[in-house]
Amino acid sequence: MQARIIFEAAGPLTTIQDAGRPGVMRYGVPPSGPVDRLAFAAAMAVTGMPDGWAFELSHGGCTIACHEGEIGFAVCGGGFLADIDGDEGKAWRQDVLSAGQRLRIRAGAGNWAYLAFAGSCAAPCWLGSSATHASSGFGGGAITACAAFEFCAARPLDHRTLPPPPESRDAIAVVLGPQDRHFSPEAIANLATGSFAATARFDRMGRVLGGPPLRPTSISMPSEPALRGCLQADGEGGVTVLLADHQTTSGYPKIATVIGSDVDRLAQLPSGEPIRFEVIAPREALDRSRKAAALNKAWLNNLSRSGLLEERLWLNNLVDGFIDAKLS
Repeated sequence: MQARIIFEAAGPLTTIQDAGRPGVMRYGVPPSGPVDRLAFAAAMAVTGMPDGWAFELSHGGCTIACHEGEIGFAVCGGGFLADIDGDEGKAWRQDVLSAGQRLRIRAGAGNWAYLAFAGSCAAPCWLGSSATHASSGFGGGAITACAAFEFCAARPLDHRTLPPPPESRDAIAVVLGPQDRHFSPEAIANLATGSFAATARFDRMGRVLGGPPLRPTSISMPSEPALRGCLQADGEGGVTVLLADHQTTSGYPKIATVIGSDVDRLAQLPSGEPIRFEVIAPREALDRSRKAAALNKAWLNNLSRSGLLEERLWLNNLVDGFIDAKLS
């Protein structure tokens, strides 16, 4: 079945994202991919497109009209509300969009959401990935009004509200470094005990945090590698957490690095939400990340298996071990 959709409106941070572009940071290219990797993985699991891509949305949301066919979709992440032709908006929603219907998605409590469709559609690639690097536009690209997409092998999905991921209200865990040597003991103590807050200043590259200044003792340092989750401090002590489109090297010191399982949660926090950091050892960071990965894997498996029989058949390889069609 074919399906055709057209964006009637799209917020300024609407882009195409796949799982990311690994292995090219040595050439100065960030990995990009989704800001909230777990919400993206949920959208892929629900639609049965594990190697596919999704539309990443931020506060501007979007409005989409279906002009042909019907196709299932999933909206995951950030508590964004999705309604079809003005029905009750639901967060974490799976449904079907048919010709003549209009899907509207608007922001909820978080900052990033993922809209994925249950069908195949080729997206532009750059260096082997459709992940959009927002500042350059390379990859799948930014989405604007009138953008049209045609999906083949489109299939419907059951109407249901999806269970949100396991929620944590613990402190954001960080490991000191890699340039904590450029900070005084007082600054490191402020990181561990100070009251910080999420601000409205964010994009795909990073998010500025409010709170006590973490002023470095010096910013006269050679550029060194940067990673997603680094807490980078400028000369005045202003702190930014680096996100999906972060620069690959930086001349500003990074006092600490948020552990992988907490980075997406920090990116989704509403503006004004208080933040408390907990400094932990690398071994504990590894243990916590493994525990979070196991919980998330179980949740994703439940998402992909809890739909109708037809959906489960699409999501599983029913001919595993098949060798020869000829019967003796």
